Amino acid sequence: MIRYDRNFRRLAFALAALAGYVDAVGFLKSGGLFVSFMSGNTTRLAVGLLEAAAGAAAAAALIALFVFGVFLSLIMTAKVTIAHRKVIATGCVAALLLAAALFQISGYFYPTIGLLCLAMGASNTVFHRDGEVSIGVTYMTGTLVKLGGRLADAALGGDRTSWIPYLLLWLALLAGGILGTTAYIWSPDGSIWLAALAALMLVAAAQWLTHGASN
Repeated sequence: MIRYDRNFRRLAFALAALAGYVDAVGFLKSGGLFVSFMSGNTTRLAVGLLEAAAGAAAAAALIALFVFGVFLSLIMTAKVTIAHRKVIATGCVAALLLAAALFQISGYFYPTIGLLCLAMGASNTVFHRDGEVSIGVTYMTGTLVKLGGRLADAALGGDRTSWIPYLLLWLALLAGGILGTTAYIWSPDGSIWLAALAALMLVAAAQWLTHGASN
């Protein structure tokens, strides 16, 4: 993450905040499942296999949809430059969230949850290069491990500030989750429209940031 300049880090922070927001909305709407945190759904799947078949099936479906969201976005961006990939991948997220908002106001529960999950899978491809995800915006375990490692480096006399971006990425997810919870309590329908609007704004931001850039 630290190899990106500040503007691209800010885009990552914004995407993490959006992921936290959408995951909170999905968690509340689904009654306790996740649309971006697949480690949690994997644990749900493991427990559900022994205790609740319906819960296991739901968790497994969300995991499959998340993976398909990654697959779909990478297929759509396979033939474009790294810079254009960010714009198209962010556009894919926005389109999926718009579709989720439309299904939400139409009263379709399962398609709404599924599209939220697809969008979160797609969001992890924005910072994809050389076959790897360079910044994961929906999951924070690796980020927190890197935060601990950078803090250790600083304590041992290394770079004293390299831990800050990892802390900010985690805080962005947390802040997004708080906003998503607040928005969903205010209006389940409106909360998803707000997520879609935010994603559209990020498409514009990605277009501006990647104009003439190679990151």
